Amino acid sequence: MAQSEKELTYKAFMNREYEFRHSPFEKEFEFYDCVKSGDTESVKRLMTPLGGSGAGVLSEDPLRNLKYHFIITIAMMTRFCVEGGMEMETAYTLSDLYIMKTDKCTSAEKIHELHREAILDFTSRMKKLSRGSLYSKPIIMAMDYIYDNLHTKISEEDIAGHASVSKSYLSRIFHKEVGVTISTYIAVKRIEAAQNMLKYSDYQPLDIGNYLGFSSHSHFISTFKKYSGMTPNEFRKKYYRSNWNRSMSK
Repeated sequence: MAQSEKELTYKAFMNREYEFRHSPFEKEFEFYDCVKSGDTESVKRLMTPLGGSGAGVLSEDPLRNLKYHFIITIAMMTRFCVEGGMEMETAYTLSDLYIMKTDKCTSAEKIHELHREAILDFTSRMKKLSRGSLYSKPIIMAMDYIYDNLHTKISEEDIAGHASVSKSYLSRIFHKEVGVTISTYIAVKRIEAAQNMLKYSDYQPLDIGNYLGFSSHSHFISTFKKYSGMTPNEFRKKYYRSNWNRSMSK
């Protein structure tokens, strides 16, 4: 028997001996479904203390154990919210930010506060989304394809093929539902991705522009300035590291 199997068997035995039970799946999924649907009142009712009764022990260090459970909660909410219609870029960026925040927490109290903040943040965002116009399936598929391919050349033919509709039909309903053309949407999403990379990574603007598929550095600068009101270098000086660390410590 592999070492991992031995450890799993022993852990299951100890759980039975001490009558330890993990939280029922039904209750967990009801909670995450309420987050996905933006049901704030039900979320508050179903919300349980982080690492409370029924939670597994993931670390012998109490603080690290809470952090691990927090990360699991964030990962689950992220996936449920994406399934519920939240844009992938928004969901995963939000996830990254909260995980980075918990890494800075030095007390259980701070982690519990962050836990509640994150849950209500995801839920409120889904509530706003549910109140707005829901996108049709082809548009959601198109948006997902664009997000997954921001670093490559994207053609409307490829997007339409992925969404299983004609190019002309997709172009028409995209503008109707989203309010902008497909090419404008792609440009905006690339600039949003560039902004995140300028804030949170050490990559140089030239490398970021190349990675995101801009034809030249001058094209990247002009497009970035069009949607951000400043050049990539100006944006980095304003938002990189020092300002980010300050906002994360609040």
